[in-house]
Amino acid sequence: MEHNPDRPSWRCGVCGLPWPCDPAREHLARGRNRVDLAVLMWDHLEEAARDMPQAPASDLFDRFLRWTS
Repeated sequence: MEHNPDRPSWRCGVCGLPWPCDPAREHLARGRNRVDLAVLMWDHLEEAARDMPQAPASDLFDRFLRWTS
């Protein structure tokens, strides 16, 4: 079972943690270089920002991109 986000909350549909949870991060990073991973996660960040306009941009950055570096 994959750890995918439930929208619009962006919580993991399996474990209920904020997505990307640790298992999702492992799955997303597998087989991708850092640049491709960062681009993919930027796309997810933009979608999450539309779904959660009240979320501070810095929190979304930390959640979706900081771990990719």
